[in-house]
Amino acid sequence: MPRPYADDPHSYALPNEIAVAHLALDLVVDFDDQRLTGTAAFDLDRRSPAADRVILDTWRLDVLRVTDADGVELLFELGEHDPVLGQKLTIRVGRSDRVVVHYATTDDARALQWLAPEQTASGKRFLFTQGQAILARSWFPCQDSPGVRATYDAVVQVPADLLAVMSAENPTERNVDGVYRFSMPTKVPSYLVALAVGDLEFRPLGDRTGVYAEPTVVDAAAWEFAETEQMVEAAEGLYGPYRWGRYDLLVLPPSFPYGGMENPRLTFATPTILAGDRSLVTLVAHELAHSWSGNLVTNATWDDLWLNEGFTVYFETRIDEEVFGPAFTSMLLRLGRQELDDAIAQLTPRETWLVADLAGKDPEGPVKVPYEKGSLFLRTVEAAVGRERFDAFLRGYFDRFAFESMDTETFLAYLRSELLVPAGVTDQDLQIEAWIHGPGVPSNEPHFPSDAFDRVDAEVAALLAGSSAESLATSDWVSQQWVHFVRALPNDLGTKRFDEVDDLFRFSGSGNIEVATAWLEKAIESGYLFERPAVDQAMFDFLSRHGRALYIKKVYAKLAATSAGLERARAVYATCRASYHSVSQGVIDRIVGRP
Repeated sequence: MPRPYADDPHSYALPNEIAVAHLALDLVVDFDDQRLTGTAAFDLDRRSPAADRVILDTWRLDVLRVTDADGVELLFELGEHDPVLGQKLTIRVGRSDRVVVHYATTDDARALQWLAPEQTASGKRFLFTQGQAILARSWFPCQDSPGVRATYDAVVQVPADLLAVMSAENPTERNVDGVYRFSMPTKVPSYLVALAVGDLEFRPLGDRTGVYAEPTVVDAAAWEFAETEQMVEAAEGLYGPYRWGRYDLLVLPPSFPYGGMENPRLTFATPTILAGDRSLVTLVAHELAHSWSGNLVTNATWDDLWLNEGFTVYFETRIDEEVFGPAFTSMLLRLGRQELDDAIAQLTPRETWLVADLAGKDPEGPVKVPYEKGSLFLRTVEAAVGRERFDAFLRGYFDRFAFESMDTETFLAYLRSELLVPAGVTDQDLQIEAWIHGPGVPSNEPHFPSDAFDRVDAEVAALLAGSSAESLATSDWVSQQWVHFVRALPNDLGTKRFDEVDDLFRFSGSGNIEVATAWLEKAIESGYLFERPAVDQAMFDFLSRHGRALYIKKVYAKLAATSAGLERARAVYATCRASYHSVSQGVIDRIVGRP
């Protein structure tokens, strides 16, 4: 008997009755009307012999008709629209094992972002999808739960001057008719079905790695990502073979709402990591790690997101340690710990548990707790049992549950039986209950010394003691040290001294998104931004140029913390909102109080 599917509060689907086994898309991409039209065909897995209906999730789709494999019309019903879940599509399938939904997307397809030529580097139109967490249902009907996996194939017709790519087996050059065929022979959840269409070129990085980007970006991206093949090899050395064939990256335009999205075979990446010095490519390690934690073993529902993201942050930093060394990795761990503290300060105690409670809520948007607290918990386990034993456990975990879903209780039971009991470690030793179902960070958390940050702290102390900014020893600093430096500056430093460090180090005009964000946060909370129109203009330029939710959220949140700042945030957002993806819009809407 196959394992039953978990009850998912964010999906109407009843996969324990009938589950989707295979998806076949046949779509036309219409840039003029900004819609996809065509069919989604589903091969069905009957898990309950008496079931005569399949239920799919949709969001504002225009469902025209539904047929069986022979073209015979099937009865269907679209339910009332729910503001979180969308609409339930119920299809009476009788004894049919294949159904075909004829449909079109609408202007409320939240997964799709249609970009005008002026929003792209190439000056040509662009389309990309973003399915996580529950947005896939807005561009194709599906059982939109991370616990339901299916293989898929697709035929996609696009304008002849553009290239289409998907989270599947991909072309590397455009063809003359604009028709592209894709296959994903490995089962994936719906949020990992992804499509992008644009003026794209491909550059190989290694035997099984490469990068797609717009023509003026692709060579810089290839240089920035040159260590990708090395990262894949490091990951395999830790936790077993990469099981997805190729690992390619696609650099998207700036409105992409995430740093990266781990779509199998084709990670979608923000251009904000193209810093020109390879200092931000740890994001590649993170998305690559998802090929094991998330794509291979997937959280059953979004309440268990830490099983994806906590594992991935842990795995990412292990890859970083292999490629860049432990001193570099310690800086990343320290910065992550700072960000977790900042996140916890803005959340209720219940929201800081590892196991979330998202029923009835929109699970979209970046949250640091499952990422950083989840990773800290795994490092606590590692410290208790030893790295060699923990690595063997994780490698066995990924093998045992490959291409399956996972919930917290199942993981904890496996952890106890396969690792903790043989190692003589108890729940009480690890404070497991406090980590999983408790607020904040338990007292047994690990700590990460960093000589590089100690040097930064010494220079900050010298600055506060009266040394000039020009006299500080900063010539060999990397971006992580600059972020730590900015965060360590006291809010009462004073306008004159803020002017001094900004004039010398050019923080307001930094092209490094992490440094720029840290500086704008500091400038806002200290009041410096409101005293210097040039810094306020730099803030506006930053928010109008970037759409990456994690970073623009930080700036808007700092602005919204005061009445004067909130007024400014709303004015900036009124100008910038239309250029953001719906994921970023949803996050910022809540911050600035937009209905």
